[in-house]
Amino acid sequence: MTQAPAPRLSLQAWLLILLLSFPWAGSFIFFRLLAHEIPSLTVAFGRVAIAGIALFAALRLSGQRLSVRWRHFLVLGLLNNVIPFSLFAWAEIRITSGEAAILNATAPIFTGIVLHVFGAERLTALRTIGAAIGFIGVAVLTGADALALDGDFAARLACLGAALSYGFTALWARRIGPTAPMQAATAQCLCSTLILAPLVLLIDHPWALPSPSPTAWGALFGIALVSTAAAYVVFFRIVALAGAANVMLVTFLVPVSTLAMGAIFLGEPVLPRAVAGMALIGMGLAAIDGRIFGRWRRQRPSAD
Repeated sequence: MTQAPAPRLSLQAWLLILLLSFPWAGSFIFFRLLAHEIPSLTVAFGRVAIAGIALFAALRLSGQRLSVRWRHFLVLGLLNNVIPFSLFAWAEIRITSGEAAILNATAPIFTGIVLHVFGAERLTALRTIGAAIGFIGVAVLTGADALALDGDFAARLACLGAALSYGFTALWARRIGPTAPMQAATAQCLCSTLILAPLVLLIDHPWALPSPSPTAWGALFGIALVSTAAAYVVFFRIVALAGAANVMLVTFLVPVSTLAMGAIFLGEPVLPRAVAGMALIGMGLAAIDGRIFGRWRRQRPSAD
């Protein structure tokens, strides 16, 4: 049986993909604004807690009840929210939002490797080449100073660890049966909140922290309501319109949007090596996705 091609993208789907790139890019800007005022675990906790409450309220207002297999969503929340959100929040104390977003773009590369290693999906020759190109892009991005074991190196490693966690998310998600998108998003955020709450109390001691500035409060609500809750709504709308495979196209746009927003709002420099690294990672993602190369192969006989 041949695999069905991904649905054709309508103008509405393309506009939604472009729209989704901004709240997800904005999350890296918000992390940067929060980095020096609120500890990393508290940032992650605030993000999922506020988003979870907002999504649960929206669910109840729509007349739905939350009914899921909670033990599955505890693991999903750990892999998809707790680990990556905490690592990115910590990393952006040391590196720019644009660099963090570019390193996050390696998530599909790690996903392909994880699925192959655990026998869930075969890593084809084209996907292997794509992964190799992507990691070359990471090497170009980090530059010659990557071998220096300083704070920047640790921050970049944390971003790659977050991307790897997303790879394991894809593996674990295959264990979860059919679940309504809004239910999945709400359950994931609430489970993440339950995991992070004791860690925040034990490690960050939030009662002893100085009161955040109005800017930090705005960034916290922004990353929770815009980059998490609202982004989930747009994400699942794209899935309904164009299929899950096409949603991955947003991965190409998030680093571009983050670099632009970081330069405009935070005054972060756009280094040539960041652009070169992003281009190589994008080429790697295109090879892993395969559709561009598939169309080229189909068109070759007629061209010849």
